Amino acid sequence: MARVGLTTDRLVRAGADLADEVGFDQVTVSALARHFDVKVASLYSHVRNSQDLKTRIALLALAELADRAAAALAGRAGKDALAAFADVYRDYAREHPGRYAAARLRLDPETAADSAGVRHARMTRAILRGYHLTEPDQTHAVRLLGSVFHGYVSLELAGGFSHSAPDSQETWTRIVDALDALLRNWPAQ
Repeated sequence: MARVGLTTDRLVRAGADLADEVGFDQVTVSALARHFDVKVASLYSHVRNSQDLKTRIALLALAELADRAAAALAGRAGKDALAAFADVYRDYAREHPGRYAAARLRLDPETAADSAGVRHARMTRAILRGYHLTEPDQTHAVRLLGSVFHGYVSLELAGGFSHSAPDSQETWTRIVDALDALLRNWPAQ
């Protein structure tokens, strides 16, 4: 029988918190058992193994990000929407580095299709419709935005911009400005 008070949701949230503290790669069922001061076996009625735990943390992170993005995008369009969307990802990564790493976990196709990742794609495409992009340009632009946001955030989290001026916020603002200009003047094929 499972330990009183332990639920799958509680374990996943504790795993997400642990990921933020020690890094997503360090999260295991054993580490979580140590956190709750229980035997590993007592957690197996809630999660199958460490991969299942990590998948559940990834799904939580995707849902949290989607909720934040939806709230930030409400009533916004164009550059204002693009900047709000970009800031959601950057702020989330800075506040929750382990969860942010979890959101990048490769999911099997069925799990991915049922995840909040679909909401992310819809929101990104909604922003891009404001720039009048159609397929296949929308897909190219989705990939561009994801690459730029993730690349910048990853470098910033690793301390890549802390050693020189100007401040990384100034660069971030200029990147969003440049992306807005590019999307408004997307090259015709």
